[in-house]
Amino acid sequence: MSDAGHSRQPWLYRKLEPDGRQSLRRRLLAFLLIPLMVLLLVESLITYAGALIYSNHVHDRDLQGSTETLVQMMRNQDTDGPISDQARFLLQYDPEGHNSINYFSITSRRYGVLAGSNKLAPPPGLNLTINGEPKLFDAQDGERRLRAASAIIENGDEVGDQLVITVAETLRDRRLRAREILLLSIPAQALLIAAVFVLVWIGVRVGLRQLEPLTTRLATREHDLAPIGDEDVPVEILPLTRTIDALFGRLRGMLALQERFIADAAHQLRTPLAGLRVHVERAQSDPSPETVRDALQHINRLTQRATRTSTQLLALTRAQSPERDASSHRAVNLARLIPEILALRVHEAIAAGVDLGYEGPSDPVWIEGDLASLQELVDNLLDNSLRYAGRHAEVTVAVARQDKHVILSVEDNGPGVPASFLSRLGERFFRVPGSNEEGTGLGLAIVQRIAERHGAKVRYLASTLGGLRVEVAFPAVGGDQA
Repeated sequence: MSDAGHSRQPWLYRKLEPDGRQSLRRRLLAFLLIPLMVLLLVESLITYAGALIYSNHVHDRDLQGSTETLVQMMRNQDTDGPISDQARFLLQYDPEGHNSINYFSITSRRYGVLAGSNKLAPPPGLNLTINGEPKLFDAQDGERRLRAASAIIENGDEVGDQLVITVAETLRDRRLRAREILLLSIPAQALLIAAVFVLVWIGVRVGLRQLEPLTTRLATREHDLAPIGDEDVPVEILPLTRTIDALFGRLRGMLALQERFIADAAHQLRTPLAGLRVHVERAQSDPSPETVRDALQHINRLTQRATRTSTQLLALTRAQSPERDASSHRAVNLARLIPEILALRVHEAIAAGVDLGYEGPSDPVWIEGDLASLQELVDNLLDNSLRYAGRHAEVTVAVARQDKHVILSVEDNGPGVPASFLSRLGERFFRVPGSNEEGTGLGLAIVQRIAERHGAKVRYLASTLGGLRVEVAFPAVGGDQA
């Protein structure tokens, strides 16, 4: 048995690619991999931004150092002569070989630019102090952005004159350093994410193995609709298994209903079918007109009985069906529906010698329900009264409001039902002992089931007129809701 179970599990877990569906494993890995890749991208951007900040800090400090060095050189040099070779080497030397020659400017407050570029004047808002620390600022040389540092010193050769010394550089080296840091960090980050992905893949694979006992147990079932249970079911899929259990429950109910219908049909139709056979054989054995006529009368009566029985069995099955279409429910005005149904039964009541009447308000009385089912409920109540009340009896159908309910009652002054049998009137195939009228015992059972479908309660009472009173209490619906 275990071998059979293991042979089925790969089918349950493999990727279902032929029909376009995805496996649970693939979906989990996809949902985890995409965020990890996005996380790598975000982490790279953060790393680059941090590296650029660090690179700017280091280069700004070096730029200030270069400016201070040039300041010291200028203090030891005659400003009327050219810039020394040592100073030019300091300003123009590029150890990386990128040909990113630094910009510089030496400007006299009195004589203007003495050396270097004339585009590196510090902005007016830069607060420079004589012999103070070099101040940093951003500059522009055409389309090229620069970072510059300026300092101001006294001109020793000219009393009252000052020299503004500025050193600038492009941003290329700063960005190169940030990229190098990024390129160094990406492999480590990618390796870490790859390791996490492998661990997640292994975790998903091992985690899904917890479903193997459940799938093995289900694979060994054939026609068993018993609940799955919760003993070996992971918490995450409990809603699924409980939904399946509910489905199994509905299937069990439908199968039980089907079996009950077959058993009831066989039980109820056996008698009329046996009677039909007897009268057919009697007519065949004695072909005289009198015998044939009597046999045909019995056959007609038994056929009507079989037809009525099968019709009521189908009606009871529909009323007991667990499937329910709530969309068929709508607001129904009983004060209008009941008189319409009674009008169709007047001729039948006259033929049965029954005085059929109605009592109810003229205003609408609303309930919520299925119109066809409600008509069937009323028809079965009327059938029961017309059949068992007897000739010259009175049958009154009434509609009344009572608190939050609407009461539909059918009352007669017939022989009634003994109090000991009132509680059994809603049972299937139950007929009051001693009744001379033929019936199936299904009419009131149908009423009972239809009422339950509408959230109503049925009561069987002894009428004050001496007969039977059946009350159906429906939940009332307000006029605004209707």
